[in-house]
Amino acid sequence: MSGLDKRVGSYEEALAGLTDNMTVLAGGFGLCGIPENLIAEIRRRGVSGLTVVSNNCGIDGFGLGVLLEDRQIRKMIASYVGENALFEQQLLSGELEVELTPQGTLAEKLRAGGAGIPAFFTATGYGTPVAEGKEAREINGRHYILEPAITGDFAIVKGWKADHFGNVVYRHTAQNFNPLVATAGRITVVEVEEIVEPGELDPAQIHTPGIYVDRIIQGRFEKRIEKRTLRG
Repeated sequence: MSGLDKRVGSYEEALAGLTDNMTVLAGGFGLCGIPENLIAEIRRRGVSGLTVVSNNCGIDGFGLGVLLEDRQIRKMIASYVGENALFEQQLLSGELEVELTPQGTLAEKLRAGGAGIPAFFTATGYGTPVAEGKEAREINGRHYILEPAITGDFAIVKGWKADHFGNVVYRHTAQNFNPLVATAGRITVVEVEEIVEPGELDPAQIHTPGIYVDRIIQGRFEKRIEKRTLRG
């Protein structure tokens, strides 16, 4: 990797510098648009004590769920426990610290982090356990709570296409949290299905400009479906 060329040749190189006790931001929604190979590399590296920020924690045996199996996650900041029995088990036992955050608030915390905004007021969660310990303020007759922004040491992102410069395009609903996550990492790593030559992407269609991206790698993806329902 040199100059404006963000390509790296291996997943080991893609996550170089990731160590214990770091904060990792992960794109995806359920299993849609998750950086599954980067997650697998985190598991392979064996780092622990991680704080992971993502909408959810995958499912048992896939996605971020594999990091729970080896007790690599110390704290999870998420909106949804959902389809992961091990996540629920570790939460209820107190083994895993979990900060449940309303989904829209989580998205805005990431957006604010990427924009350099340290905190913002939102009405969401006022008068509920979400507001405990947070500053509250009345503005124009409505009550709000102060939510801090989120940034991370690493942001791991799944895109559809990218060019050598790290400009990224997402496909349909796989966009989800990925563009927000991409802006909020000190080091942002994007894995994509295809890397194209500079100039091949329509500038008007680029979702994440390369200025936010530090490393880009092309991978192969399983794209597993959480629940497959077939008519009998």
